[in-house]
Amino acid sequence: MKSFLDRRSRQRIFERGIHAALLLCASLSIFTTIGIILALFFETFDFFKEVSIIEFLTDTQWTPLFVDKHFGILSLVAGTFIVSLIAMCVAIPLGILCAIYLSEYSSPRFREVVKPILEVLAGIPTVVYGYFALLFVTPLLKSFIPGLSGFNALSPGIVMGIMILPMVSSMSEDAMHAVPSSLREGAYALGATRFQVATKVVVPAALSGIMSSFVLAVSRAVGETMIVTIAAGQQPRFSLNPLVPIETITAYIVQVSLGDTPAGTIEHKTIFAAGMTLFIFTLALNLISNWLKERFREEYR
Repeated sequence: MKSFLDRRSRQRIFERGIHAALLLCASLSIFTTIGIILALFFETFDFFKEVSIIEFLTDTQWTPLFVDKHFGILSLVAGTFIVSLIAMCVAIPLGILCAIYLSEYSSPRFREVVKPILEVLAGIPTVVYGYFALLFVTPLLKSFIPGLSGFNALSPGIVMGIMILPMVSSMSEDAMHAVPSSLREGAYALGATRFQVATKVVVPAALSGIMSSFVLAVSRAVGETMIVTIAAGQQPRFSLNPLVPIETITAYIVQVSLGDTPAGTIEHKTIFAAGMTLFIFTLALNLISNWLKERFREEYR
């Protein structure tokens, strides 16, 4: 009896240790996020002691590294927006078509083979995508668009769309695959074609997951660094013209973080202000994703 109680006592201690370890692991991401927010907040607060927040949000020039300094974040926001928009114009239609085919048309064997191959695109280093955009896609586009600059927003936007394509297609296909077969069978019983079932039954039923994949893909595009750093040109300008050099928020952060700018200067603090802007954008997109997921969620029993 005593040995049994000892084993039970040791087992309870072991379970409590496991519980504490799992709680620590679960809390790690929360503490990391809080640390990032605090690091950004204090440096951004110091930045706005020297720069007017009105100028930061309304000025269309961004030249903190020049003698004539301007701190208008709109130039970087415009570059980030145009590249992300081009990427989504590539990733959304191709991703949805891939997801519909894999979910509704392909055989299970074909799906098992093709889906992992498609997801390999997400594992390619982004620096490789950057040089692919600069050395292959840009010269190819120049043959069709003579006025295209050597550095531009169009080329990295297209390549970024290819990079995030697996995120859209895989998550959308998972959402479609989770739709109950009874809905498909009911539509077929009413005389619907396979295309009608896919577009008018399966896609609406899986809309929550599909919309979430869109928003998460946008978040990934907004935060992409190496592709735009290499191929976009690092020239901040308030323009939505995809044929000219631009600079995104992430590319600027890389530019200043190379070590040439002394720490503690107003120029160095700009990367924290830009990083806070990017963090707010990404947070807003994640909140929108969660809202869409709850708003369009369909529960089947």
